Amino acid sequence: ISIFGSPEMTHLAPAAIDQFQQLGYLSPVSVISSPQAMMYRARLEAYETKIGHPVKGPLRTKPHLLFKWVDELMRHTTVLDSIEDLIGPDILCWNSWFWIKEGNAPSYVSWHQDSQYWGLDTSNLVTAWLALSPASDASGCMRVMPGSHLKEPMIHKDLYDDDNLLTRGQEIVDVDESKAVSMPLQTGEMSFHNIRIAHASGPNVTSERRIGLSLHYMPPQTTQLNSEWDCASLVRGVDRFGNFEQAPVPTCDFDPVTVAYHEKATTAMRELLFKGAKKVRPTI
Repeated sequence: ISIFGSPEMTHLAPAAIDQFQQLGYLSPVSVISSPQAMMYRARLEAYETKIGHPVKGPLRTKPHLLFKWVDELMRHTTVLDSIEDLIGPDILCWNSWFWIKEGNAPSYVSWHQDSQYWGLDTSNLVTAWLALSPASDASGCMRVMPGSHLKEPMIHKDLYDDDNLLTRGQEIVDVDESKAVSMPLQTGEMSFHNIRIAHASGPNVTSERRIGLSLHYMPPQTTQLNSEWDCASLVRGVDRFGNFEQAPVPTCDFDPVTVAYHEKATTAMRELLFKGAKKVRPTI
């Protein structure tokens, strides 16, 4: 499938937009060059070296409030041009997450649907997943269940497996994996998937790290049903609804203003993700 449209029309080709609407995913989309992605990876790993361990816990959540370069990626023109073709010209970014699997580690993501846990009343949220290192089948790239976003929500159980990167170890009870499609990405490439699509990823059995950054975009008319307070970042167009508090923009890495806001925002995210859970993990 040809991904890109003509410059005078849409960024994405009509067939690519149609695939996203019908199947719930699109991959791969070239966003930044491999050297650019490696530069961003170097910035992340320089910080990890400074603190003496990989980013984990709250540092994985909403890193656009901590790292100026993540905020810049969140607002990247190529990314937003694609998102605009999928959800319209007014765009909020609700959240960002780091998804890191160390080499030869058992970490995985179970089959799940984000719409079951995020409390957002939209079927139009798009997750953009950017590869800062190669994401292959061997290193645990994402897999999706095509068309599952158009069907009834699937039954989930909270299993709390220690190796599951999800907060509650939430897992769909019965999945026919023969219908799954892999979305391998080269460094600098991105995939898109709908909030309602069932997706998962296996462990990284290579010797190299698999580093991904997810960015979650939604139209401003979205509301949060499961929390009295939530925040988002206006990244394109206008917000005529005001359903989410506008998050501050960092002026530099670890801007004191956005660091303080990050603590408030990740605490609220933690409460949201564990709402209704039988128990709570120590960190998200």
